[in-house]
Amino acid sequence: MSRICHIELDDANLPPPTPEIEQERKVALFDLMEENIFDLPKRDDRQVPEGPYRVGLSIREKRLVFAVATENDSPATEFHLSLSPFRQVVKDYWTICESYFDAVKNMPPSQIETIDMARRGIHNEGARILEERLEGKAMIDNDTARRLFTLICVLHFGN
Repeated sequence: MSRICHIELDDANLPPPTPEIEQERKVALFDLMEENIFDLPKRDDRQVPEGPYRVGLSIREKRLVFAVATENDSPATEFHLSLSPFRQVVKDYWTICESYFDAVKNMPPSQIETIDMARRGIHNEGARILEERLEGKAMIDNDTARRLFTLICVLHFGN
C-alpha cells in the first residue's frame, strides 16, 4: 500500500484556532506523517498513479474535498464528500473535547480517564464514517482514518 507523503489543510478562512485545537492539529499531522496507509484503488477505465501522495484537505461549497497528487505534484484525483454524515459526530467530538480539556485542568485522573474513553469512542465513530465515505475512492487503515478525522474536525472549527 502507498502512503501520504505530504498533507495540507486549507484553513485560510477559519478563525484562529484555540491552543487546544492547534495541539490536536499538530499531533494529528505529526502522527499521520510518521505512519499512514493511503492508496488509490485501481480502475479499469483509467490509469491510477502510484504513491506516495500529496493530499490537500479543504471544505468547499459545504463539501469535504480531497485533492490528491503524486509525490512530484502531478494531479492524481480529486473527490468531494458530503459533510452531512460528519456533522453530528464532529459536533459531538468537539463537545467531548471541551469537557476533556476542562477536565485535564480541574479533575482527578479517574474522571479524566472516563471522559477520554468517551472521546476515543466518538473519535472511532468519526473514523469509521470516513472509511465508509472513502470506500471505492481511497484505501486507508483505521489509524489513518482517525488522524484524518481529527483534521476534518479542525477544518470544521468555526463552520
